Amino acid sequence: MMHEWTGSNWGRLLAGMGLLWAIGWGAAQAAPASVAQASAVEAGTGHEGRIVVTDVLGRQVEIKLPVRRIILEEARQAYAVAMLEDAHPFGRIVGWGGDLEQADPATYAQYLKVFPEIREIPVLGRLADASFNLERAVALRPDVLFLNMETARIADDARYLETLDSLGIPVVYVDFRHHPERNTEPSLRLFGDILGQRARTEDFIAFRARERARVTERLAQADVPQPRVFIERMGGFAEECCYSFGDENMGHYVEMAGGHNLAAEVLPGTFGQLSPEQVLAMSPDVVLVTSADWSAFRPDGDWIPVGPGADAVRARQALARYLDKSAYSGSPAVAQRRFYAIWHQFYNSPYDFVAVQQLAKWLHPALFEDLDVDETFRTLHARFLPVPYAPGYFAALEGEHDHAR
Repeated sequence: MMHEWTGSNWGRLLAGMGLLWAIGWGAAQAAPASVAQASAVEAGTGHEGRIVVTDVLGRQVEIKLPVRRIILEEARQAYAVAMLEDAHPFGRIVGWGGDLEQADPATYAQYLKVFPEIREIPVLGRLADASFNLERAVALRPDVLFLNMETARIADDARYLETLDSLGIPVVYVDFRHHPERNTEPSLRLFGDILGQRARTEDFIAFRARERARVTERLAQADVPQPRVFIERMGGFAEECCYSFGDENMGHYVEMAGGHNLAAEVLPGTFGQLSPEQVLAMSPDVVLVTSADWSAFRPDGDWIPVGPGADAVRARQALARYLDKSAYSGSPAVAQRRFYAIWHQFYNSPYDFVAVQQLAKWLHPALFEDLDVDETFRTLHARFLPVPYAPGYFAALEGEHDHAR
């Protein structure tokens, strides 16, 4: 049961944590004026009252409306929020993780150019690396805190939910990463209901379904072989080889696009690691590398700078270096130069259908010759996002299809 914000609630928590709210520490750490003012713009989108939602872990959560202040423990949850609140995409975000700026600097720069106030949003750290600042999050007085599903055990072990519940701060778990086929639509509806944007949410869900069907329906009627695909996950982020996907996430997208995900034969879950010898024995027909600009983590890493506005020549040159990896030596993929790079964040966003379309074009170019993936992504931006489309999310080496966009 959720509780109201009361003086006694605050007193118990602040005393227990040793915070100095009463002498001004909390006020100094609260959301900046520009963020608070932007939040007020959105206050009319909900009605006074309460709703009860069921999050992706099956928890029933009661939330007081209207919701004016939210915290995104993972800043990349803004991929969904920005789509639903395009006029003021960051107006209600009073705190978030630092991962958007670090893991997807090009997208962060896109939004910063149009919405410079995002620079003032407090960065609270992440539960995944034990850097989340609970005291500061509480001081921001959010109406709801969104957590990724995979943080549940960490939050439970630290008893964060008990602390937050005692203060009337509801916690909602969403998931675009571990089980996106099952959880993307429920996660979008959670955001839509809580933010008072259900109609827009359903509009996007219908659009996503139509665009996915352009691939799946055509494949269902075609008799085409399934190329054997090895996915190198987060290429260039780590020195070790070979991280990949099992039968979920990007692995599932490959299957939807008419390919056979080789790593699913040996990886039982969503993510895992294979040895170079295992990959060598698989001898893939196609190598797909998920990557991005990870200069914040590995300035000299072997990553491929795909993403919005990426330099096509640089991306193709970086991808070409993967031809020489020992794990792929002698494979049909090397012989035919069937190496492709794709923006890593498709694995963690509602934009997965764009990845499915591009994979289908790469795996079955004749069958999907008329499919214009750039136009799909451009339409998504025009209809649902507050920034213009900037090509650069894909790169390829294959013969006559040697290109980067």
